[in-house]
Amino acid sequence: MKPKHNNIPIFIPELACPHRCVFCNQSKISASLSIPEPEGIGEIIEKYIQSTTEPREREIAFFGGNFTGIPIELQKRYLQAAQTYILSGHVSGIRLSTRPDYINPTILKMLKKYHVLAIELGAQSTDDTVLRKSGRGHTARDIQEASKMILDTGFELGLQMMIGLPGDTSEKSMQTARDIVAFGAQTTRIYPTLVIQETQLSNLYHNQKYFPLSLDEAVLLSKNLYSYFEASQVRVIRVGLHPSEELSPEKSLIAGPFHKSFKELVMTDLWKDILSKKLNGIFYKKIDVIVNNTQLNFAVGYESKNKQYFENNGYQLKFKTDPFLSKYDVQIILK
Repeated sequence: MKPKHNNIPIFIPELACPHRCVFCNQSKISASLSIPEPEGIGEIIEKYIQSTTEPREREIAFFGGNFTGIPIELQKRYLQAAQTYILSGHVSGIRLSTRPDYINPTILKMLKKYHVLAIELGAQSTDDTVLRKSGRGHTARDIQEASKMILDTGFELGLQMMIGLPGDTSEKSMQTARDIVAFGAQTTRIYPTLVIQETQLSNLYHNQKYFPLSLDEAVLLSKNLYSYFEASQVRVIRVGLHPSEELSPEKSLIAGPFHKSFKELVMTDLWKDILSKKLNGIFYKKIDVIVNNTQLNFAVGYESKNKQYFENNGYQLKFKTDPFLSKYDVQIILK
């Protein structure tokens, strides 16, 4: 059996980012994180390695926005600090996130030398109007060209996207997804846009010039995007932002479709569709529903939402698991 994969996240916010994206408050993000010195990342890595005894395929992940935008010598210090764990076999390599306009052949050659395996670009959208209104400072052409350079140099390519940006629509988001597939991405992340304090987006929101997606709208669109990516063999690494103390109405969050279990809501909706199709035309009321064990919680639904929905429609479903079923396969036993 293939060992489980997990990242060892090391957050390195780009404190001197020259771009002012309308949704970003870099100073607040940076203040809420303890930014490690290169000499201190060994302690983080060792803590993750020691946290489990079962075999794992691990990657050191430098996240935070724009790794290749920090000074080159500081980049090298971080990358060099990770080499001991790569050469010893404790981790397989490095992945990092950066901007499309901070990729060039010289940077890629250096990253290859230090055993970087995967590069994720914050594409956010491939619509130039959306990118301009969001203050991204790059174009869709930059995303396409950077993607090609990354793939041609032999890295795994990830393209992250955001939904609900200024000027965005569900149609534009779906086109972004199609472009992500066309550009050759192997992985993606789907993030809903949130309104954070002390951002340009918060000013637009308070002046009624920006209206965030509702939670239901964001869940529906994310479900459609997730299904499209899976059908296109692009692995969705994450759906929704990671919950944190800062992302709360008491702290920095003003508005937008944030939910602590956003992915579970998306997968609940996806499984509601699967089960509705499977149960269509079945008039037996007591039914065993058998799914892969990894999908059980999603099939039952967040807070048993799907189970309750079908009970309200007259079905008595008993959920069971079979690890040999494929991810979205369902077996129905009529009682």
